[in-house]
Amino acid sequence: MTTPEQGRSARRARPYTLTAGRTRPRIELPIEATVEAVQDGDGSWLPDDGRTVIVGLCCARLSIAEISSYGDMPIGVTRVLVADLVESGHLRVHATLDDRATVADQRRLIERTLNGLRAL
Repeated sequence: MTTPEQGRSARRARPYTLTAGRTRPRIELPIEATVEAVQDGDGSWLPDDGRTVIVGLCCARLSIAEISSYGDMPIGVTRVLVADLVESGHLRVHATLDDRATVADQRRLIERTLNGLRAL
């Protein structure tokens, strides 16, 4: 019987190595925030580097939760790496709801979230 850890790639790095030991992003990123790629990776990252994966996924506008799921990364790692990529100009975060959001805005967010969860 193969355990989930044995099924993963041997080249897979531990989460803390991907974030240089950081556990919190420098900018606040709610899991429902959507992110899009502004520019391609700068070419210095390896194809299986988390940053390359995230920038590639963000060609389609995805939420932090979707990036985490599709990229097969823990949500904390995803938040730290996305924050780094936003700061370096590779990604743009789109605002989520604020205190002025209408009931219709809130309903659309819930529907998008449920649709995303069903797709996973």
